[in-house]
Amino acid sequence: VQLQASGGGLVQAGGSRRLACAASGRTFSTYGMGWFRQAPGKERDFVAAISSSGRTAYADSLKGRFIVSRGNAKNTVYLQMNSLKPEDTAVYYCAANAIDTTAVFTATTRYTYWGQGTLVTVSS
Repeated sequence: VQLQASGGGLVQAGGSRRLACAASGRTFSTYGMGWFRQAPGKERDFVAAISSSGRTAYADSLKGRFIVSRGNAKNTVYLQMNSLKPEDTAVYYCAANAIDTTAVFTATTRYTYWGQGTLVTVSS
């Protein structure tokens, strides 16, 4: 499985941005997908996840601002980010879980495949 994240860039505080993660493979609809982010000098943190059946989970601090969705016909998972803050600045990574795909996982260790990351910079 190959994952390609896109959509990063510079955005002003209060603005919105949608990230996309395109996956290779004909079985994308069976994967559980996750989004993580890593700010400079910090660990990689969980952002959101969506299971193969569409069940979702979010980091508590991001609930209500970020929305994860998937378009199985396009082999793509999305992360809609609203009301962005400077502290949302990070490299955002998508990841795929091809094992227990009906669950949503917050731990990086649960994901087998990772994209290259896309940088989101939020200016104040």
